[in-house]
Amino acid sequence: MRTILIALAAAVAATTTASLPTQARSENAHDAFARIRDQQADAWYREDGAAFAATFTADADVVTFNGDHLRTREGIAEGMQYYFDTYIDHTRLHTIDEHVRFAGPNLAVIVRTGCQLVPPSTECRPDSLSRNTNVMVKRHGRWLQESFQNTRVVALPW
Repeated sequence: MRTILIALAAAVAATTTASLPTQARSENAHDAFARIRDQQADAWYREDGAAFAATFTADADVVTFNGDHLRTREGIAEGMQYYFDTYIDHTRLHTIDEHVRFAGPNLAVIVRTGCQLVPPSTECRPDSLSRNTNVMVKRHGRWLQESFQNTRVVALPW
């Protein structure tokens, strides 16, 4: 009987969430995604690997533009700090556009196009244009990045 009640409660909760208008569900998510994007951009500008990694789940994956695979929040923090200290110029991240698609109430995919700005410039450097795919998950009421794949935008020769 207890199992049936738990299953019934879960079904009612799922139905209640599913019956909310998509816009009402996604508005809070979009705010969270903007907060995460801004938090990540701030960490990038400050060259702070730990703050950058704080936007990810504990078991997240990041595939960098050059194909390195950083595993876990700790690994992302260490890897990003190494990149900041060794390879990445003091730059700001700039979002050009993004497309958000919800694959479920607690799962979203964001495809974002952006670049790096060298302060005080407001123009994208052509060699810094990239497109990334962000897999966002909502756990315990909080949205975080589960996976991030970054790819440089390079035109094919014609």
